[in-house]
This record gives sequence, C-alpha cells and structure tokens, in this order.
Amino acid sequence: MLRKDAAASQIRTPAAMTQPTLRQRLEPYLRKVIHLYFRFARGMTLGVRAVVLDADNRVFLVRHTYVSGWYLPGGGVEVGQTFREAMARELIEEGRIEVLGEPVLHGVFLNSHVSPRDHVAVYIVRQFRQDRPPDPNREIAESGFFALDALPPDTTEGTRLRLAEVLDGRPVIATWRG
Repeated sequence: MLRKDAAASQIRTPAAMTQPTLRQRLEPYLRKVIHLYFRFARGMTLGVRAVVLDADNRVFLVRHTYVSGWYLPGGGVEVGQTFREAMARELIEEGRIEVLGEPVLHGVFLNSHVSPRDHVAVYIVRQFRQDRPPDPNREIAESGFFALDALPPDTTEGTRLRLAEVLDGRPVIATWRG
C-alpha cells in the first residue's frame, strides 16, 4: 500500500504540468536585461538607402542641408521598424515618393567611415509614384532625377559605387566607402 501511495504522489496532475518553472517565469526579464546590455556594449546603427529608377533609368538623388554631396535617399531605421518600412518612410519624407511595387534588396553594407557598427541596407525601387517634386526643406536642399551620365559632380563615392553595381553589373563591394 505504501508503494502505491508513493507512486500516486509522484503523478503530476494537468494543473501542475501547466505551472511555469522558475526559469520560464524569469526568461522574459532575463532576455530584456541581456538585450539592454548588448545595446550598450555592442550598439549597432542601421540605415537604409534606395536606388529609385524612373522609366528612363534616371536615378533619384538628394542633397542634404547638413552635409555636402548628392546621395541616394534614405536614413535611419527606427526602433520597431523594418528596413523596408524605414525605406518607404524615408522616400516619402525626402522625395514624396510612394513605393508601389515590391522593392528588391540589393545588399547590406558596412558603413565603417561612420562607425564600425553602422550597416546600410540598399533597395532598388522601380515601381513608385511621385505626385510632384518635393519642395526644399530643413533637411533636403535639392533633389531630382539624374541620368547616369549626368550625375552631379559632387555625387558621393558610395552612391556612385551602388549605382555601378546595380546598373553596370560591377561586383558588389561589402563596404559603403564614402
């Protein structure tokens, strides 16, 4: 009889099986602490750029008010935002460009001249709508579509490299460069 009672005391009821263990209860908090640690210990910044090409294969470029040169439109990825969402937001903000089709991810590049922890995703956008050219504002001094053989003289090296990869079939270079 004693043996039978001992076996019965070891049987777990369904209610006991659904109780989370201490580890399971602490795991969400531990995960948050670990992520917080890595955010400061190994902080990484993420950005996006877009190669927006019209029907004539002209590329959309912007000139900022706070840095010299012409760039592909883009910017930072906000917390909780995907690369694609950030790219679509930046195109609206910088060029009044609404992405209509699915953009193609060209690549993710280390932008070490900004920071050894900075990475930029580059998308190719061919299907879009621009209701009108954007007006200059505090961030964007000028913008426009340019033929590849008529890029502004101060178009940045990184922009030129990405355009050569996308449109001339040049090998992809993993770093941004300028």
